[in-house]
Amino acid sequence: MEKIDNFKEYLAKISRYEQALSLIYWDLETYAPDKSVYYRSKALAELSEMRYNLFVSNKMAEFLAYFAQENILRDLNETDKALIKVADKEFEKIKKIPAKLVRNLAETTANANLAWKQAKENDDFSIFQPYLDEIIRLVKEEADSLGYEKNRYDALLDLYEPGLKTTEVSEIIAYLKENLILFLNKLLEEGKEPRDDFYKGNFDMNKQKELSLEALKFMNFDFSSGRLDTSVHPFTTKIGPRDVRITTKYSTEDLRYSLFSTIHECGHALYELNIPAVFFETPLDEGASMAIHESQSRFWENIIGRSLPFWNYFSTRIKLIFNSFKGLSSKDLYKGVNIVERSLLRTEADEVTYNFHIMLRFEIEEALINDKITTKELPLIWNDKMKEYLGIVPPNNSLGVLQDVHWSNGSFGYFPSYMLGNLYAAQLFSKLKQDIPSYSSDLEKGEATSIINWLKDNIHQYGKMVEPQELIYRVTGEKLNPKYFVDYITNKYTEIYNI
Repeated sequence: MEKIDNFKEYLAKISRYEQALSLIYWDLETYAPDKSVYYRSKALAELSEMRYNLFVSNKMAEFLAYFAQENILRDLNETDKALIKVADKEFEKIKKIPAKLVRNLAETTANANLAWKQAKENDDFSIFQPYLDEIIRLVKEEADSLGYEKNRYDALLDLYEPGLKTTEVSEIIAYLKENLILFLNKLLEEGKEPRDDFYKGNFDMNKQKELSLEALKFMNFDFSSGRLDTSVHPFTTKIGPRDVRITTKYSTEDLRYSLFSTIHECGHALYELNIPAVFFETPLDEGASMAIHESQSRFWENIIGRSLPFWNYFSTRIKLIFNSFKGLSSKDLYKGVNIVERSLLRTEADEVTYNFHIMLRFEIEEALINDKITTKELPLIWNDKMKEYLGIVPPNNSLGVLQDVHWSNGSFGYFPSYMLGNLYAAQLFSKLKQDIPSYSSDLEKGEATSIINWLKDNIHQYGKMVEPQELIYRVTGEKLNPKYFVDYITNKYTEIYNI
């Protein structure tokens, strides 16, 4: 017991460096003045290297070697066995990456983030391109350090979804394209598009925030363990135990943007806040994978937030804040948040077209990482793929290749998590409906507790103890199956568009 306690305290020490890093990253995305970025990037590099050295130290190796002994391991409880397994896997992975590379990535991405913001604001890709070139060089070095069998991109996918291969993503994409492209065309050509003009306009920012707070209240967000702020690109950051911060962005053109950004990010936050305290400051204190994490945010944003039962309740809340919605029915409001269109922005895309945005990003990333294309070609390639998948071309780079923050953060391999998250969410929803037949009537009363508790019991309580494919099998009785998503989409939008 003393040895395992000492090991957990050592892990807690590493976690405290991670908490400091998270706080700096959050500050850079929210309130840090531009002129501070250069110096914060140095601090990030220093702390990242120190955290790295602690994790790959001889002391860590000694702990793991001790617990690898069969007579020692078998006497541990299931949680501690899982902790050893996850820590050992992370140790073996991280020690392959040179310390200098860890430092360079932290410093480069901090500076690149500011360059991305400036490029986006000025619609000038050339501001960001040299930083992106350097990030790609470093990320390729990272992938080569981690190792892979056939495709360099596999090494990066594994960072976010353990064991996922490029070929598997391609197979999922082929299935979705086969089943959704014709359906999308049918919706837009034969369907009757609902009204949504009442959501468009310059709504007061303070009232937008009030509406977001109503959504957070409905979702039981704990403001004593988190906060809501604004950022250029909405995100969620876990600083540490009992400190999860979400951001949103208030639009001057469309009320739906801030509302659904807030709901989405709160889905992430609930996952982190509901991980058991026994996992705090250890590698188990996070989600099973980024795709499972995205399943939680996409579940709340779309399956709950864009459902009729939710709007049967929430319509009363929005009418109390905005007089302009009085006279509209809950079904009007529901249909108005489920408009299908060929949109430019991923973050504003509807459920039917969203995955097409991910497909083009996946193809571009895989090509960049495997030296098939260069950053100089990106704006044109991006526009060509937007035309291929969605039939539209961005009028400028701010609405095109510069729209996402991920590449400035070095997050290559992350985008497929969004698509997988949609699929996981639909599969989980199918099981939830079986387990909680009253879920829709609960929503209509403004009661989300039964759903939150189901997610706690089936997903949140395991933290990172269970890998994603095992977790989805435990909950639903089968491996990831994209048919659940296709069925959910076709059934829902066939009714909304009256086809």
